[in-house]
Amino acid sequence: MTNNRRAVFLDHPSLDLGDLDLSDLRNSFSDLRLFSDTTPHNVVAHLQGAQVAISNKIPLNRETLAACPELKLILVSATGTNNVDLDAARAQGITVSNCQGYGTPSVAQHTIMLLLNLATRLNDYQRDVSAGKWQHAKQFCLLDHPIVELEGKTLGLLGHGELGGAVARLAEAFGMRVILGAIPGRPARADRVPLDELLAQVDALTLHCPLNEHTRDFIGARELALLKPGAFVVNTARGGLINEQALADALRSGHLGGAATDVLSVEPPVNGNPLLAGDIPRLIVTPHNAWGSREARQRIVGQLAENTRGFFSGTPLRVVS
Repeated sequence: MTNNRRAVFLDHPSLDLGDLDLSDLRNSFSDLRLFSDTTPHNVVAHLQGAQVAISNKIPLNRETLAACPELKLILVSATGTNNVDLDAARAQGITVSNCQGYGTPSVAQHTIMLLLNLATRLNDYQRDVSAGKWQHAKQFCLLDHPIVELEGKTLGLLGHGELGGAVARLAEAFGMRVILGAIPGRPARADRVPLDELLAQVDALTLHCPLNEHTRDFIGARELALLKPGAFVVNTARGGLINEQALADALRSGHLGGAATDVLSVEPPVNGNPLLAGDIPRLIVTPHNAWGSREARQRIVGQLAENTRGFFSGTPLRVVS
C-alpha cells in the first residue's frame, strides 16, 4: 500500500539527467515531488507534509528536522551521510537509509582510466595533435612524452572494500602486482602493509577509503616524498585525503610522474583550489563524475525504492541511523 506516502526529492537533478526510469520509485509513494532548486532558505517549505525526504547533498540539520514533524524517513541518494544530522534524526525517531555499492563498476573503470591516461600521457599527446605538432613532425610518430607500461608495475591500494577490490582485479588484468596498505585509525592486519613501507615500493597509488578524522590529509608532503620518483597518484575517493597544496608542489617539483583526482576538498570549488592552478604539470582533474554512469544512477533509483518498501513493511534496509 502506498496510500498517504508523501515524499520529496530535494535535489532531483543531482541524480537524474532525464535519462532514468523513475517508475519504481514513483510507485513506492502516493505522491512524489521532485525539486531542483532546494536551498537552505526553502528546504523546510519543500518538506512540509512529507513523510519521506530524499536528498543527495541538501543539508538536513537539527533545525530543519525539528520543523518537519511528519518526517519519518530520510533516503540519502548516495553512500555518504554527512549532509544529515544523524543524532538529531535519531532523537526525533527518523530512520536514515543510504545507498551502497551502486557505483563500483563506474568508479573502478574511471580509476583505471585515469591511471592509463597518466601512464600513456594521453592528454599531452592529444594537446600536441591539436596544436599541429604531429602534422609537422619529421617522422611518422611523436614520442615527446615518456610512456609507461602498467604490466609489471606495483599498485598500492589504500582501501580494499568492494570498490578497492574491483580496482585491484582490473589492475591485475593489466599485469600489475597489487599490495594493500594500512589505513590510519584501523586495527593492524597481517595483509596490510604499513603506510610508509607501502609508499616506498609502489609505482602507483590509488585511494578508496573514507574521509574521517584519521584520514584527512593523511597523504601529505612527507608521504608524497616517500613515493618513488615518477610514481602516479590517483584519488577517486574523497577530497581531503591528500593535502592538495602538497600534491601540487610535488607535481611542480617533478618528483611525481603524474596525479589524477576526481574529488576536491570543497565541491564545487567556487573559491578556487590549489589543484586548479594552470601551471601544474601532469595533473588530471575530473569533476566528481566517476560515479555517474547511467547504470550506476539507475541502481540508486532501485535502492531508494527498496529502502522505501523495506521501511514501510517494517524491515528497513541500509539503515545508518
